[in-house]
Amino acid sequence: MVQVLIMMADYGHDPTETAVPYHAFKDAGFIVHFATETGNTPACDKRMLEGITQKLLGANKSTLDLYKKMTQTHEWVLPRAWTAPAFTLARFDLVFFPGGHDKGVRQIIDSPVVHKLLLDFFPTTRKPSRKAVAAVCHGVMVLSESRDEAGRSVIADCVTTALPARFEQVAFWGTRAVLGDYYKTYGAGSDNVETLVRKALASPAQYKNSLSPTP
Repeated sequence: MVQVLIMMADYGHDPTETAVPYHAFKDAGFIVHFATETGNTPACDKRMLEGITQKLLGANKSTLDLYKKMTQTHEWVLPRAWTAPAFTLARFDLVFFPGGHDKGVRQIIDSPVVHKLLLDFFPTTRKPSRKAVAAVCHGVMVLSESRDEAGRSVIADCVTTALPARFEQVAFWGTRAVLGDYYKTYGAGSDNVETLVRKALASPAQYKNSLSPTP
């Protein structure tokens, strides 16, 4: 049976990028677990779930329904703690990192504990291994920021993509007057996610623009 781990910050992930994959994993018959820093029940970005920001920028009704169902599950309410002394990624077949631009996601992107876990686990995903790591949007930054003592990212030799810079810039400048730097996870003036991920790669050719069709 495929064992999936969704690793999250305590707060701030995008509900669509969390709930939709969760239900896809469950529908495929996988066993799904969650993990947060100390085992706290997570919560997705409130702005994407309610109020005017939800209506204009957030999750649609079908996603809200999926999110509600997910938050009522045992695995969501009682996640594992990635800082627990005995915690390991070795037992899982797939480790998934959802995205989210709220500043709360910095908890997992910047976590030295998560970085160490990935430095140990990522090499085990080399094919023909059945193990895998997946990420979406800002979730790719958890991988790009997981570096060894020489400063080399675990995805240095990988082909990847991430949140397109133009999307991030349009969202930031289009909402700045009302939401401030909400759409910039590391604050106004910080590098785009795409820029940061590109810097982690050994070659510019390894980055594939997610807006362009794959040949």
